[in-house]
Amino acid sequence: MSSSPSASSVFSAAFVRTPDGWKGAEVDLGSAEMADDLGDAVTEHLGLDGDELVLLCVEVEDEWFGIVRYDGDEEPRAFLSDAQAGLSEGIGEIFSDLAGVAPTKETPEIGVRPAGDFELLDDLGVTSEELIELSMEEGVLPADTLSVIAERLSFADELDRLR
Repeated sequence: MSSSPSASSVFSAAFVRTPDGWKGAEVDLGSAEMADDLGDAVTEHLGLDGDELVLLCVEVEDEWFGIVRYDGDEEPRAFLSDAQAGLSEGIGEIFSDLAGVAPTKETPEIGVRPAGDFELLDDLGVTSEELIELSMEEGVLPADTLSVIAERLSFADELDRLR
């Protein structure tokens, strides 16, 4: 089995917080080559003006998930459920870069190791401890973990609609 996921195994959606709640849209990241491409795709798919709080959620089958937080003019903040995701090409490399990790093939297999900004959802209702615990829960698929996070942040209906 290849370590590089096929395009069909990647689900990505962005959610913008509005006065009426969260609004989501599926985002095609197939042509993304660098971190800036993710932000451009999110802006395009949601029709943003740049001042909004946006969460980009990506899941790669049963391997890993990532969340990028865009908040106005601030630098994007990223969380990656498994630091080893960067060993795959494409989106995994981009997320590893955003999360500030540089996995190597020499890294011993020690199981799932979350990386990046553990506090990016603290002010929204998911603490860093909860985010790490959810990410490392044995036997739980990334899609299920994102569903729990979406439920906690009140955009589960939007996530379900897009899947």
